[in-house]
Amino acid sequence: MDMDDGSQSDCTTETKPLSNEEEEKLKQQNSRLVTEYVANKINIESKKHWDLFYKRNETRFFKDRHWTIREFKELIGSDISEKTILLEVGCGVGNFIFPLIAEQLNMFIYACDLSPRAIQLLKLNPLYSEDTVVAFQADITTEHIYEDIQRESVDIITLIFVLSAIDPSNYIKIARTLYFLLKPGGFILFRDYGLYDMAQLRFKPGHKISDNFYMRQDGTRSYFFAVDFLGELFKNAGFSIVTNCYIHRRTVNVKEGIDVPRIFVQAKFQKPYVADDADRPINVK
Repeated sequence: MDMDDGSQSDCTTETKPLSNEEEEKLKQQNSRLVTEYVANKINIESKKHWDLFYKRNETRFFKDRHWTIREFKELIGSDISEKTILLEVGCGVGNFIFPLIAEQLNMFIYACDLSPRAIQLLKLNPLYSEDTVVAFQADITTEHIYEDIQRESVDIITLIFVLSAIDPSNYIKIARTLYFLLKPGGFILFRDYGLYDMAQLRFKPGHKISDNFYMRQDGTRSYFFAVDFLGELFKNAGFSIVTNCYIHRRTVNVKEGIDVPRIFVQAKFQKPYVADDADRPINVK
């Protein structure tokens, strides 16, 4: 689960070297994989598992993300007279969008999530107003989001700890959908779990679905990204890479005696201002 507060200690494209003990843990994970039946079942029931997650935790689990403006200057906007249109994919209960709204930025926000319960909780927040944000349930692995947002109408799309929860077989389709929605020159702002993060190494045998993809006890899932894989994914969808690197930091809680290294991937991808028709993503209307 996301415990990141955004503090940045290092940014690199080098993959973390593994100790002998860590290599052994990864080998042990391969000794017993999630069966194909279970993997298909949790994929089909993904919405149910996230709804149950928000039923248990409501708005208490994730911290508000006050670090995003510091990390992504694009959120501030270059033209204060023109309203920025932002789409947050996987908005949960609003931990990303409400700190932005509190900053009173010149911005209109579309916010979508797979979980209907998350959307219900988000709308109960006193900062929620359809003058500044419209939240709706959507499955980004389908094309139904086209019904809510027009083509090439969005300036910025954020993917903050969301793509990792989705089956990797859907990634290229999602990237092409987002390309379709963005204005030329628009940005994807991305942050998620990095390859060999502590959370990946902690999984026991019986939780691995496929390469770098795991099932948690509650039925939700987590993928751990390599920067090379992520870069190729968005390049193949038509984007230019602005930045794409591993963020190394530590999660520290002195009171509880917690001090663990974490690895995240942070990236910015831009839709070109001019693209040849031959280079446009396929399977878009």
